[in-house]
Amino acid sequence: MNYKNPDGNGYYGEFGGAFIPEMLYPNVEELQKSYIEIIESEDFRQEYEELLKNYVGRATPLYFSRNLSQKYRTKIYLKREDLNHTGAHKINNALGQVLLAKRLGKNRIIAETGAGQHGVATATACALLGLECIVYMGEVDIQRQAPNVARMKMLGAKVVPATSGSKTLKDAVNEALRDWINNPVTTHYVIGSVVGPHPFPDLVARFQSIISKEIKEQLLEQAGRENPDYVIACVGGGSNAAGTFYHFVNEADVRIIAAEAGGFGVDSGKSAATTFLGTLGVLHGSKSLVMQTPDGQVIEPHSISAGLDYPGIGPFHANLFMEKRAEFFSITDDEALRSAFELTKLEGIIPALESAHALAVLDKKEFDENDIVVICLSGRGDKDMETYLKNL
Repeated sequence: MNYKNPDGNGYYGEFGGAFIPEMLYPNVEELQKSYIEIIESEDFRQEYEELLKNYVGRATPLYFSRNLSQKYRTKIYLKREDLNHTGAHKINNALGQVLLAKRLGKNRIIAETGAGQHGVATATACALLGLECIVYMGEVDIQRQAPNVARMKMLGAKVVPATSGSKTLKDAVNEALRDWINNPVTTHYVIGSVVGPHPFPDLVARFQSIISKEIKEQLLEQAGRENPDYVIACVGGGSNAAGTFYHFVNEADVRIIAAEAGGFGVDSGKSAATTFLGTLGVLHGSKSLVMQTPDGQVIEPHSISAGLDYPGIGPFHANLFMEKRAEFFSITDDEALRSAFELTKLEGIIPALESAHALAVLDKKEFDENDIVVICLSGRGDKDMETYLKNL
């Protein structure tokens, strides 16, 4: 089975598709017809790859984590997406989509953001390429991610609070979709994760696939083989995970592990562990696993990490879960905090709270001493310092 690419209608197995209001149909259809031709064209690839190298700072290092490896008695490598310009993997996709939008003749960019990293990345790409930028962000997230809000404003973006529902990522997506419906001709919606109507899950996964492409090249150089035994990444919507898994999902010898936000625990009523709590439904334009009531009302998620605080999961990942191609773990807030402090003390690296969920798998899974385990360190922890200080 090919896990990597959706079928012609945007489905990964039973998940995906495009469930959209009629007013958005022309925009989405335009993307569906043109995105692969544009992003695979020579002039696009040349501009995009030059910016990734000389502006973003790719390739990001694949760092052999000696102290973590010693503690867990296995070989642990960290893919250092935290060292990208803007501090996370989000810039890979934001830059690609803003370049794509310019080629589609769009001069106004909207985005949603949870932790703020996608908002910062989109605002950065818009500043670089001279486009108007509006970022929707939950009112709760605006308060807990204040440094990133300041960065977005400094970059020239307008930050609009989402004040409905739980006032977090789900609600920011709702507001962004409303904006797109009202401004379909001039505007491109830069979705930040592998969610939304087709072709967004595939589009975002393709831009993020640079992560696993580099892992293969770097591992061959450092360890003499392209494929690790395990790849681990955190999953909310799942863009860093899709990028980390992309070139490995069809390699049977690579085991894939996804870490979801368990919040206070899957049975607590305060969680965002969608594969444990979700059922088949439609959210934000695609069919996937969704945390919902029996009559289809979305259940408010909870996570200490704003970027994982989402009541669904991208169709790419829902298919990996349903087909048992990936193993999913639920990581509580406390477990993520412990792993964040551990990495900081052992390696001198302060991770984003989202990334800390992936690190916490090390305490839940037994590895052999000769296993090569690659963990995506999707972002740096500057934005989470207030939360860390409260929990020191």
